[in-house]
Amino acid sequence: MASVTASTTQQTNLEPKGKPKGKDASAREVSKGASAPEAEVQDEPVGADARKPRASLARRMGLIAAGWIIILLLGGGIALERTLTRQVVANFDEQLEYQLTSMIASAEIDSFGEVWFYRTLGDQRFLEPGSGLYWQISGEGYEPYPSRSLWDRTLSLQADKRGAGTDAAAFDSEVHIYDSAQFEGEPLRIAERTVILPGSETRWTFAVASATQQIDNQIQQVRLILTWSFAVLGLGLLVMALLQIRYGLSPLRRVRAAIQKLRTTGDNRITEPLPAEVEPLVDEVNALLEHTERQAEEARMHAGNLAHALKTPLTVLTNAATARDPNLNEAVFRETRTMQRHVDHHLARARAVGRRAVGQARSNVRASAEAVRRAVERLYPNGRLDIAGTKDALVAIERQDLDEILGNLIENAAKYGGGSVFVTLDVEPDSEQCQIWVEDDGMGIPQEERDRIFDRGARLDTGKPGTGLGLAIVRDVAEIYGGSVTLDESEDLGGLLVELSLPRA
Repeated sequence: MASVTASTTQQTNLEPKGKPKGKDASAREVSKGASAPEAEVQDEPVGADARKPRASLARRMGLIAAGWIIILLLGGGIALERTLTRQVVANFDEQLEYQLTSMIASAEIDSFGEVWFYRTLGDQRFLEPGSGLYWQISGEGYEPYPSRSLWDRTLSLQADKRGAGTDAAAFDSEVHIYDSAQFEGEPLRIAERTVILPGSETRWTFAVASATQQIDNQIQQVRLILTWSFAVLGLGLLVMALLQIRYGLSPLRRVRAAIQKLRTTGDNRITEPLPAEVEPLVDEVNALLEHTERQAEEARMHAGNLAHALKTPLTVLTNAATARDPNLNEAVFRETRTMQRHVDHHLARARAVGRRAVGQARSNVRASAEAVRRAVERLYPNGRLDIAGTKDALVAIERQDLDEILGNLIENAAKYGGGSVFVTLDVEPDSEQCQIWVEDDGMGIPQEERDRIFDRGARLDTGKPGTGLGLAIVRDVAEIYGGSVTLDESEDLGGLLVELSLPRA
């Protein structure tokens, strides 16, 4: 079919590409006179070896886990610290308010109009100078009445600054709690309340003050406990995350060990049981190994077949040359044609296998058939070639291989038929396979000869030129792509019917 389309005349360069030279090769180059810089350039890694490794999965997962642990613990710790601090302050204020209420409940007005306590306040610290717990009663027109713990000091109250007692409408009997720094080195927290006692029209301001050292110590203790607790918790979570990462990624290390075992022991499958999440990866690796093994086996088989096919012609030529056969020229011509036939066949298979391995191909059947028809009509101008069927049928096969298949079938129909060729495309549109029929009006092929005609070099009509490779190439290339080809008798034209089945794209 070399004369049908230009694509079928191309041959693949089968010479292996040069491998990168290692240190031994570089040394040999230097010994032959190559310069040292050239040898150093050859030693540099190329291709995949030159790519820098990406960050590992364990590192990524560890960084993500550490980041989230730090963020969550920091946010939770701050929220908890503020909550506990507010609770400590609230409890402290509650104690101040309780003591303030006890003061007011124990206060009376004496005969001179001044305040006095008819019972002693319960906390002994009110009697100890500088104890950190103080009380004071202030009234308009009266000197402040302080606790003994204040000694010679006086509390400066906010009620006095607001001008308590100057405006009846401004009377405020609510409890006010605030911080004060009026005593140097002794910050205070003061609770005060303005009341009118029975028997007096004076507005008295009762105040209880306490040093904040106690509350500061409690808050500091809370913060220290939270810091250590969250630090230990964070460290524990990080260790747990690292252990989880190590344990969770252990199947990948097992896969790596299994693949390494494949190279060292010669096994061809990974059979070790692995978790369900890793099983699809193992299945794909096993499928890849099976595909590679099948391709290697096909390559070995075709190499063996080619060697066996060339062995007999070479032996014939060697014997004829040794015996000085007078018909040596004829023998050379005959045997070289035989060898050329085998080489063409295996080259066609090699091209098809190589293009199939590249990826999923898509070819339009009608476009390929029209291209073949134009070429065949130039070879057989007296024949008639009709094409019917859909125009958008796509098959999963490379265009060059599709041209070669259709070219062989249509050219054979035009060469051995009676002059009429009918091609029907996509006979069953709903089928998973695209069916292509090629019919002619020739003598056809007997039933008993239809299987043998697919053999390499098989020809029923030796009166016409040809190599006998057309149908053999069609069958082999179609099977490589998952298709098939069968022979039958045409009901419309009476000749041969070739049924070609190719997978849809």
